[in-house]
Amino acid sequence: MARIFLNGQQVGTTENAKKLARSLITKRRSGVLPISMNISYHTDRETLQINTDGGRVQRPLIVVEKGVSLLTKQHLLDINEGKATWAKLAEKGIIEYLDAEEEENTYIALKEEDITPEHTHLEMDPLFVMGAEASLLVYPEKDRGDRLNYGSRMIVQSTGIYLQNYLLRDDTTSQILSYPQVPMVASDTVDATKLSTHPAGQNLVIALMPYYGYNIEDAIIINQASLDRGLGKSTFFRTYVTEVRRYWGGQEDEVCKPEPEVRGYRSEDAYSKLEADGIVPVESIAAGGDVIVGKTSPLRFLGLQKEVRMGIKNRRENSLTTNRGESGIVEKVIITDTKDGNTLIKVSVREPKIPEIGDKFASRHGQKGVVGLIVPEEDMPFTSDGVTPDVIINPHAIPSRMTVGQLLEFVAGKTGALTGTTINGTAFQGNEADIRKQLAKEGFRDDGKEVFYNGITGEKIDAHILVGIGYYQRLYHMVSHKIHARSRGPIALLTKQPTEGRSKEGGLRFGEMEKDCLIAHGAAVTLKERFGADKTVVSICKECGVPAVVDYQKNKSQCPLCKNSKTVDVEMSYAFKLLLDEMRSMMIYPQIVAEEK
Repeated sequence: MARIFLNGQQVGTTENAKKLARSLITKRRSGVLPISMNISYHTDRETLQINTDGGRVQRPLIVVEKGVSLLTKQHLLDINEGKATWAKLAEKGIIEYLDAEEEENTYIALKEEDITPEHTHLEMDPLFVMGAEASLLVYPEKDRGDRLNYGSRMIVQSTGIYLQNYLLRDDTTSQILSYPQVPMVASDTVDATKLSTHPAGQNLVIALMPYYGYNIEDAIIINQASLDRGLGKSTFFRTYVTEVRRYWGGQEDEVCKPEPEVRGYRSEDAYSKLEADGIVPVESIAAGGDVIVGKTSPLRFLGLQKEVRMGIKNRRENSLTTNRGESGIVEKVIITDTKDGNTLIKVSVREPKIPEIGDKFASRHGQKGVVGLIVPEEDMPFTSDGVTPDVIINPHAIPSRMTVGQLLEFVAGKTGALTGTTINGTAFQGNEADIRKQLAKEGFRDDGKEVFYNGITGEKIDAHILVGIGYYQRLYHMVSHKIHARSRGPIALLTKQPTEGRSKEGGLRFGEMEKDCLIAHGAAVTLKERFGADKTVVSICKECGVPAVVDYQKNKSQCPLCKNSKTVDVEMSYAFKLLLDEMRSMMIYPQIVAEEK
């Protein structure tokens, strides 16, 4: 007896589950049951699963019966002429939607010529095996699976034009590539995903060779002249928001140039960029930490009546500032109202970003790397025609990763550039022989290799170098957003250690392993300052070994247990003192055995 489940709930049992499943599928194909319903029989668990609930991912497949596809050439002609529609094909049971569970009971052919009597379904197109991002990769069948996974993740992180109306929007952060290009070697899904109108990369001349060790470990070399012409140039937008709030007691925030008597007043210079209304003007330069909206707020716990009665007009400084390390130019200022009726001020700041050493680039084959060196054009290697590459990548990145698709893309891109055509690199559709034949016709070697000369010495390089056109993406991971250092700065109130995080000017945590590195390096004295961030002095009772109570006015210390004034000052980290306090709060009294120095 097989159990029958409907949307996860057992609704009955059956003696012939396989026959019942076949019957339900036949009824679905004939239109008696809804096409969104899925039926699957699991022999190992002896269960029949029927799913009709929402949220399931389904994909269309062509039905195959007795080794023949139900989608005929006549159907395709009818669709082209407008006589038939997709919905009609689904209603007739020629196409059906399967979820992940029902797909377990199928045997799917990739192409029509692969169909055997055992097959139950046929792919609409081999490209449909992949998702939206992976389908944008070119020649994916010639790359290893994990590289495609990385490649589809990189596409998501690429800088491009995310929307055409980006100048009218006020997203918290956004990044726009200044000169995006449609790929020279493209997949059929480029138009479907709107990447032809919202591109996110550039076609670059790529050479595959080492360069004095500067492109070791996946690093890439970039031509300075290419940067000057706009390679990878982008603009980073950040929107800062502040709200003019109203408080209990009739008080409210005020947008203005703060007066010197306001608590927390910065300096006259800090507010010099603000106009009379307290807001920074459009197109003014804003450095990191600059005030862009001057705002004062009432002191907490002081109502309007108290303020009038006591004659106190104390206010605190509460201005909106740019993030430290992020400078730019004020793009626009928006003044509007919230749903509560409070005034809302948004200031958008733009910052041009030109690729620098450490910025991240990636191809569509999961070959990601940071800029290792920016080389003047006269020092770059050049071909016998005088062509200098935009980017040099390391040939050692290819053998272990087996991204043959990338090599083929370079050759195909070169052919496309010479013939003035876009090459189709869709999954399972690329024709390598035709591309190589066409390249040979253009007067080049069919494998894309050329003779190169050293730009520094002028000598001919012994080996032939592969050079072609590759589509490279600039990713949003940039050095200017990640670089971080600190000497002195703010500390946390609780632990008296430096704050955490780059945005809070935080310290860099120096642990046991880092300590070992310094000792091995012979710089052990450096540890003295590294491990003294929260050094404190605590008076300890000589008899009881517990922290003493210190009276700073009388300059005396006394043990809270034995009332003894015999104490000794002990140096310790504040975090350890905090641990002692925590333990005493749980009625555990740790005893410190203090000795005289």
